[in-house]
Amino acid sequence: MGIQWRDSLSVGVELIDGQHKELLLRFDRLLNACEEGKGTAELKKLLAFLEEYVVTHFRDEEALQQLRRYPEYEEHRAQHAGFVARIKELREETDKDGISTHHVLETNNMLLKWLLNHISKVDTKLGAFINSGTP
Repeated sequence: MGIQWRDSLSVGVELIDGQHKELLLRFDRLLNACEEGKGTAELKKLLAFLEEYVVTHFRDEEALQQLRRYPEYEEHRAQHAGFVARIKELREETDKDGISTHHVLETNNMLLKWLLNHISKVDTKLGAFINSGTP
């Protein structure tokens, strides 16, 4: 199964692309673990990683948006906040109830939608703005 970086996901900003590659690498580990029947063990590691890493990634992305006065900053920031909240919910659920197949499927679905929608559409639009040279 797996998922790998492809050039069509590039936003053309080295910092952001590098961070997206790391996110895909971690998601790929979860998908591969699922194929091996070890998804629940890998999910705990992924959620811990995501809770920390996306905060850094979003902070970097948002700082760049503010620096460049990106006109869609508030909407972009709200999407980030929604993602962070969902990761926190999943982490709290798994801490309270333990990790189940439901959580693995929910995380896979959420991450796949995020990658397809946010990175390939929203972040690509941001990259085009940054690379346009608009002050």
